[in-house]
Amino acid sequence: MINKESIIVVTGAAGFIGSCMAGYLNEQGFENLILVDEFDEDEKELNLHEKKYAVRIERENFFDWLDIEKPDIKFVFHLGARTDTTEFDYAIHQHLNVDYSQKIWNYCTKHNIPLVYASSAATYGSGELGYADDHEIIERLQPLNPYGISKNEFDKWALQQESKPPFWAGLKFFNVYGPNEYHKARMASMIFHGFHQIKQNGFVKLFKSHKKDFNDGEQLRDFIYVKDVIKVCYWFMEIGQQTTDNRQQIVPNGIYNVGTGKARSFKDLVKATFDALEINPEIKYIDMPEDIRDKYQYFTEAKMEKIKLAGYTSPLYTLEEGISDYVRNYLANNRYY
Repeated sequence: MINKESIIVVTGAAGFIGSCMAGYLNEQGFENLILVDEFDEDEKELNLHEKKYAVRIERENFFDWLDIEKPDIKFVFHLGARTDTTEFDYAIHQHLNVDYSQKIWNYCTKHNIPLVYASSAATYGSGELGYADDHEIIERLQPLNPYGISKNEFDKWALQQESKPPFWAGLKFFNVYGPNEYHKARMASMIFHGFHQIKQNGFVKLFKSHKKDFNDGEQLRDFIYVKDVIKVCYWFMEIGQQTTDNRQQIVPNGIYNVGTGKARSFKDLVKATFDALEINPEIKYIDMPEDIRDKYQYFTEAKMEKIKLAGYTSPLYTLEEGISDYVRNYLANNRYY
């Protein structure tokens, strides 16, 4: 069983969700953390400021280090990935999102370590098969970009494995926003970009719609606050250790959506950002870059029944609540989580 002295691995630990996960684990009393990432990016170093951990290991050295040190790991959060949806060199995604994830899985299987890993709503593509976290549709999903393809390839591989960790969950994160995404540049959330556009120009640029079914700014996404995402991850660590009286797992292994279950428009998102700054909204619409135009999701909305049936019932931030917290308590004074 996991206790406050247990060794927990967080991959992607210098990144957006991984660093928030490390901070949340610290808040819950866990400091014996192994942090895994590429630590040569100065702009990500602040994500780890004041985090408490045992050791941090360069991603490509991790498995050699494990062979030498043989730590008694009790849980792995595999949150590291190449998440750039505009990176079209599939070999990069194959190495980091498929091959590396398979090595994590196999290590956890061999050493009997429970595992939570990050999948993505990008696996759903344009949504022609819907957004239900049903294992039956995963083989038929058609992601729109190499990132989504790589995440779906690993999901498919995981479901095919006879040998598996004692507990595992793949979490399909929808559009996550919040503190510690400052280093993500073009891939940071629209709240991050909108905040800085408002400060610099007094208005926000949004993409025009290039589909007749959607008005400009009315493209819909399921936006979820990072504080909810890390609470879900932590819940899976807690619940994944629990069994019934006859030793059956309380929560089934498998792939779960992590969103709010409520699609909102980019116009709503920008309005909430202006509201958090107590400024009247001003939006200007621009053409979507051609390199992403045919790979752009116009609608995502997580079906959340599966995780609710599994027992996760904590209330989630509304879009307005999450943006208000992010803008006022982090962006406005450049704070990190």
